Amino acid sequence: MNADTLILPRWIIPIEPAAVVLEDHALVLREGRILALLPAAEARRTVQARETITLPEHVLIPGLVNAHTHAAMSLFRGLADDLPLMDWLNHHIWPAEAKWVSPEFVRDGTQLAIAEMLLGGTTCFNDMYFFPEAAAQAAREAGMRAVVGLIVIDFPTAYAQNPDEYIEKGLQLHDALRHDPLVTAAFAPHAPYSVSDGPLGRIRTINNELNLPLHMHVHETAHEVEGAVAQNGMRPLARLDRLDLVDPSLVAVHMTQLVESEIARLAEVHASVVHCPESNLKLASGFCPLARLLAAGVTVALGTDGAASNNDLDLLGELRTAALLAKAVSADATAVPAHTALRLATLNGARVLGLDGVTGSLVPGKAADLAAFDLSDLATQPVYDPASQLVYAASRQQLTHTWVAGRCLVRDRRLTTLDEPAIRNAAQAWRRRLAGPAPTR
Repeated sequence: MNADTLILPRWIIPIEPAAVVLEDHALVLREGRILALLPAAEARRTVQARETITLPEHVLIPGLVNAHTHAAMSLFRGLADDLPLMDWLNHHIWPAEAKWVSPEFVRDGTQLAIAEMLLGGTTCFNDMYFFPEAAAQAAREAGMRAVVGLIVIDFPTAYAQNPDEYIEKGLQLHDALRHDPLVTAAFAPHAPYSVSDGPLGRIRTINNELNLPLHMHVHETAHEVEGAVAQNGMRPLARLDRLDLVDPSLVAVHMTQLVESEIARLAEVHASVVHCPESNLKLASGFCPLARLLAAGVTVALGTDGAASNNDLDLLGELRTAALLAKAVSADATAVPAHTALRLATLNGARVLGLDGVTGSLVPGKAADLAAFDLSDLATQPVYDPASQLVYAASRQQLTHTWVAGRCLVRDRRLTTLDEPAIRNAAQAWRRRLAGPAPTR
């Protein structure tokens, strides 16, 4: 068997089948895809590979999928901490965006975010931000898999002046990405409180044909839900349902305020939820009922949100927080065990983005999107169960290799497609700009 790459780790967690750990197995890659998963001894006998990578104390998993972020907001990291959501948005983030967001800002911020995510084992991210064309270009240049959000919001910004312009620009980008092997698109209306019925109705009509994921903040805080009820007499999810937007395409982010009938409705229509526990904790937004959603059969993925509200893009840390928080919220120590947490951050993330046929598990035929973590560190010794060790004890600093579509983007903790000093210099230059006077337009 001829191959491009033969990877020989100590353990492989393929995600499919569920709750399986393979020891002394090998992954065979050819033309960017997984060709085979074999016992290591058999692979050594039968595979002729151009490159063999031996990882003697590593666990190899599918690349992590960050199902919700605002990548360019990495340049706002630490700008407005320790504030509630609406104060944070209205008085700090939105004014800063009005002054500074541009294609250059989005390109530099997305590059910083991609570098951080790759160094933490994330191979795919679902983005929602202005100038998504710049984010798509940054992902393409880095070789990272991405879903870029076709942002829609009622008010004017530097990107567009009205909902129709947002939608038209988004459709142009979607058309430009139709044949891109790594970067795809999703509709991304910001939130029920910031997008009115008219634009949402137009998105629904267009998406009846395109069938893209519909990525949206929903039920993020109690304040949001209370305001919606006071304004139009219904909860945000009910309003979206009235507009025929609660269907399998819906990727509802945060969902900290849910009643049982809403959970049942999400399960009934096969809508998805993205849980962002650390951002929700930091902004005191509430607790997504993860265990109840999973018990009802709702597909839940994990996201970091943006680095302005997290303040990192560490999905390995996020899945640990999700697992621990679910146990506390449900008062059940068996809720969300380690293998389930890994599935949320891999296959479930791919599934909510419509990419589960491409990535999310180590199955022959899928893209070779992979992450390898070295468990020989003292903090992860001794190893009884590599899945539990990875979820509850390991850190992203133990990531050594990241592959996307078979291309090694992190090798021995070094970025191979990005210029780390240049990214650092750009971030520091933006800090100096944001700390000084605002630009003139």
